[in-house]
Amino acid sequence: MGPESSLADLQGPAGNTYDKYGTRNPLARLVVSRFVSAAEAAVREAAGASVLDVGCGEGLLTERIAGLLPSAQAVGLDVDDPGLKEEWESRQEGNLSFRTGSAYSLPFADGAFELVCAFEVLEHLERPVEGLAELARVSSRHLIISVPREPLWRWLNVLSGRYVRSLGNTPGHVNHWSRGAFEDFARAAGAVTRVRTPLPWTLVTVRV
Repeated sequence: MGPESSLADLQGPAGNTYDKYGTRNPLARLVVSRFVSAAEAAVREAAGASVLDVGCGEGLLTERIAGLLPSAQAVGLDVDDPGLKEEWESRQEGNLSFRTGSAYSLPFADGAFELVCAFEVLEHLERPVEGLAELARVSSRHLIISVPREPLWRWLNVLSGRYVRSLGNTPGHVNHWSRGAFEDFARAAGAVTRVRTPLPWTLVTVRV
């Protein structure tokens, strides 16, 4: 995050709570692969010459976006964390770069990117309405945003034995949306043009 913000802006650890992209659990791998496929399909559909991935974590999806859109400039943004920076340095796509910043005060001009993505970010924000408005501000065409679908997310966590004491709530999740509630939330940024539901997420494309 920039100097004007603090780690209180985001809840939970920097990056993923656990390595869901590298898990060896076959069911978890299937679930995550379907999410990634849905995210990639949304990116291809809304392709632009410039892409910002806010809350990019270790940068795996940002790197995949850069590979999907080789003629686009792809930028990943997340908190100022040594572990994340080490991961970013390992990403090799030539049209890919990373920088630190706050989701509440993105260090870019209005409409700087044709496509702005925020995968699994908004559930962590204490002020999600402000976060969504900032995503829309720096987009000139499309947003792609995703969150866990509730209460399904919590149920699946409990069934798998994770976070049982917190009734399945993943650490750092301070917002919880059903599919319908998230669609309504997303409409504050523009027209919802596509909703994908890779179990157990809601992934929405918005025309700003």
